[in-house]
Amino acid sequence: MAVSLETYSMEAVFAKQETLLRSLMKRLMKKSPFYKKKLREAGIEPGDIATIEDLNHVPFTTKNELREAYPLGLMAVDEEEVVRIHSSSGTTGKPIIVPYTKGDVNTWAEMFARCYEMAGVTKRDRVQVTPGYGLWTAGIGFQAGVERLGAMTVPTGPGNTEKQLEMMIDLKSTVLCATSSYALLLAEEINRRGLQDKIHLKIGIFGSERWGAKMRHKIEEYLGIVSFDIYGLTEVYGPGIAIDCPEHNGLHFWSDHLLFEIIDPVTGKQLPVGEQGELVITTLTKEGMPLLRYRTHDITRIIPEFCTCGNPYPRIDRILGRTDDMIKVKGVNIYPGQIDHVLRITEGCGSEYQIHLSREQGKDSVLIKVEGEENSDLEVVKRRLQKNIKEKIGIYTDVEVLPAGALPRSEKKTKRVYDNRQMA
Repeated sequence: MAVSLETYSMEAVFAKQETLLRSLMKRLMKKSPFYKKKLREAGIEPGDIATIEDLNHVPFTTKNELREAYPLGLMAVDEEEVVRIHSSSGTTGKPIIVPYTKGDVNTWAEMFARCYEMAGVTKRDRVQVTPGYGLWTAGIGFQAGVERLGAMTVPTGPGNTEKQLEMMIDLKSTVLCATSSYALLLAEEINRRGLQDKIHLKIGIFGSERWGAKMRHKIEEYLGIVSFDIYGLTEVYGPGIAIDCPEHNGLHFWSDHLLFEIIDPVTGKQLPVGEQGELVITTLTKEGMPLLRYRTHDITRIIPEFCTCGNPYPRIDRILGRTDDMIKVKGVNIYPGQIDHVLRITEGCGSEYQIHLSREQGKDSVLIKVEGEENSDLEVVKRRLQKNIKEKIGIYTDVEVLPAGALPRSEKKTKRVYDNRQMA
């Protein structure tokens, strides 16, 4: 995959994307009743959108619109072309149903195989897939990528830690795919039982949630692996649309299939390459349910420079947080990712934390619960962390430092923010 970067530039990437964008606009007007109506109402004809800058005039697609179109209101192909359905969890309302054509399934598998190659997975590896199967896009996506690459899949699915460890040891799994929370749970269990000399893991591919440098270091240390951060969302294929490389300096995304924009989350205006804002995705080649300017609510930036790893695909920064996860306290905007950063620079802090928000007599207060590293002085760690939060984030918080392992672990995603202000 290594290619000389001398012949590449962001302008060249944009030029290729704009050709695909023009084709997409024609296809949407012809095949998608949803977008035909939406664009006509906005006074837009296919020929009006020729460049990425022209997208500034195109209305966004939102998650609420996808829910309101339940079940198949955004389908842009004849039903005979749909070979698979995936769905979001629907925990906050109607689920989002996503139809896939054979072409979509192949494209997703191809992108996922690229992710594995980026992480150094080869045909000789045995890949243990612990994310969930079924309507979700997790397990089956990881498996399809393994099969496209030609490696061996060990499809254990979620939970049942005893069985996970048995398969990992007996089948000599070399790659672990999981949420970062479950990877931590497995790593700590392997460390507790002293099983490091019985496992054969080399690589970990973790996603589905934000995870910081402290968690990454702990997982890598306990499992003896190199880990990679994979990104995706149900509405846009699923996991596998971006991953970090061995340089660990941003996530490469597959710009021949996906157009990424960064916008100001308040004004909705495009931001220049390099500036931080909300990620908006257009699916350039998706057939079953193409998306035009889909607001992800994820906060990141497009990195202007090409990566020193030699791969020509552009990068985004690791996700800082979500616009809807932003916490406003005492006039200061806080993202959970900022807490990750402070933990990383605070000696004696572990990776696990919770943010508790409360309101008393009209005043907000913040309590940060964290774990201390083993054998650390918890009172000293508390003072350090309070000082660093004040210096780096700009607010005073209460801090409670707990012994290592005191906070709950999860087989899925870990809940970080507990906002009790609405109940006050």
